[in-house]
Amino acid sequence: MLPRKSMTWVLLLLLLSPAIINLSTSQSDARWAAKKRRLRDKVHKMFYHAYDNYMIHAFPHDELKPLSKSFTDSLSELGNLKLERLPQDYSGSALTLIESLSSLVIMGNNTEFQSAVVWLSENLTFNVDARVNLFECNIRVLGGLVSAHLLATDSTDRLGKGVYKNQLLTLAQDLGKRFLPAFNTPTGLPYAWVNLKYGVMENETTETSTSGCGSLILEMGALSRLTGDPKYESAALRALRKLWSMRSSLNLLGTTLDVSTGEWIEHSSGIGAGVDSFYEYLFKAHILFGKEEFWRMFHSAYIAVQKYFRHGPWYHEADMRTGKATYWQLTSLQAFWPGLQVLVGDIAAANSSHREFVYVWKKYGVLPERYLLDHQMLHPTEKYYPLRPELAESTFYLYQATKDPWYIEVGESIVNSLNLYTKVDGGFASIRDVTTMQLEDHQHSFFLAETCKYLFLLFDDSFLVEKNYIFTTEGHPLPVLSSWHDRLPETYIQTNRTLLKTGNQAQRTSSMSKQVCPPTTFNSWECSGQEVESACHVPDARGDHRCLTDDECGVDSSNCRRRSCSMAGYCGLWLFI
Repeated sequence: MLPRKSMTWVLLLLLLSPAIINLSTSQSDARWAAKKRRLRDKVHKMFYHAYDNYMIHAFPHDELKPLSKSFTDSLSELGNLKLERLPQDYSGSALTLIESLSSLVIMGNNTEFQSAVVWLSENLTFNVDARVNLFECNIRVLGGLVSAHLLATDSTDRLGKGVYKNQLLTLAQDLGKRFLPAFNTPTGLPYAWVNLKYGVMENETTETSTSGCGSLILEMGALSRLTGDPKYESAALRALRKLWSMRSSLNLLGTTLDVSTGEWIEHSSGIGAGVDSFYEYLFKAHILFGKEEFWRMFHSAYIAVQKYFRHGPWYHEADMRTGKATYWQLTSLQAFWPGLQVLVGDIAAANSSHREFVYVWKKYGVLPERYLLDHQMLHPTEKYYPLRPELAESTFYLYQATKDPWYIEVGESIVNSLNLYTKVDGGFASIRDVTTMQLEDHQHSFFLAETCKYLFLLFDDSFLVEKNYIFTTEGHPLPVLSSWHDRLPETYIQTNRTLLKTGNQAQRTSSMSKQVCPPTTFNSWECSGQEVESACHVPDARGDHRCLTDDECGVDSSNCRRRSCSMAGYCGLWLFI
């Protein structure tokens, strides 16, 4: 037996231990909160260093050239013309200002937001002889105006009384009307380029990308809901339906196509450039508008991506006709994918891919535009980093889903790299070559619209408290409103739903409708009956589960893990037993 004195110390320690643990936890939480505030303030300074330099040296033109402290009108083919050579009716579209509107709100600067809204209301015009890229103008300008209008008219009264009278919506509608001539094609697929004053020019190219004609539904759909005029949403929806009808028997799409003939030009595709936002907008349109049609498209497309593009944590490119791999490469735009998977609920897969992107970021200090997976080396020419936001975006989503402090550390690494390698006296410059960190004289507008925004939200998400937004592919927030959702008849039964027993009642539910995958993450009372099929499920090639190679095995429906072929020739989770 212990001496009486020793017993006393043991009892005292037992009594004090819970208090010590609670104190330690409290101190740890306080340290993390202080760290997040410090990083938030650092991002706040980054944003205003970029924004203030734009306003001083480039406004009202499109984008800032931070090294020379000048400007470029990059949105149209007027880009790089000197001021004195611009048409008399062209004064710039103030692209970076439009892109910054929602960021100003998120960072709490309602005064600057109001000033920007007033200036745009009085000065911005789209009646100019300028040939613009439809996709870029849609996601940047139309999306920026629609989002800012919704922020200006929400319940927070952030603008002074009588200041705002729907001027941004009027501008958005004017721009939307100027988009419509691009859709006058035999297929309904829009031209990639349109002149804001004269419509589609003679001998205009008929080549466009999958993203270019399949990523218009959020902005144009929102414009229709706000104005009550269905023609914008109808044009975008017709194009999306036509594009989906062109998929292969494997539910894969190519990268480029002809809008006149409806024929594919480039049959190889992946989840990166030219295709990325197509997948993103299918699912986000389902959330924003509640259409079952969008869900069906996305679910089929997602399964096809998992089956034909995924290789462990990486995603290669493949031929849409055969599913055979074509290019084994990572592109920086692919870094959005883990963020989309978080919305789907496929957290394990999202985390796995995200960590590979972080590995490449840390290897070079930033994320190069293209990285050859089969050679584990940079692409010989595409070695640049134009301040892209996709990795910060996915980091934000994963932290929201997991609250794992590791993602805060990733965000800190991104912030430190941006300040170390890209910050200059006149703003933030793109990197021309990640091996030498040679800079390029360009500060893209998406640096303020997305990169700074997602980093700020990673460290301070107070803007999102008790609110429900989806972010467009350019980072512009759109509120999820029940009034925008399709009204379904009571007898309608969604095809992707499964019966779950809760007590004596059966409820209709699905992994995707709850945005959770795998379904094992449901609360136990929700899944006490039949298991729900996950959105990530890829069936085995054969119904009897026999196989010769791992390629004939799918992705497990209960936990989203890749199945493998055993020595006995059966698919299963053998690697996890």
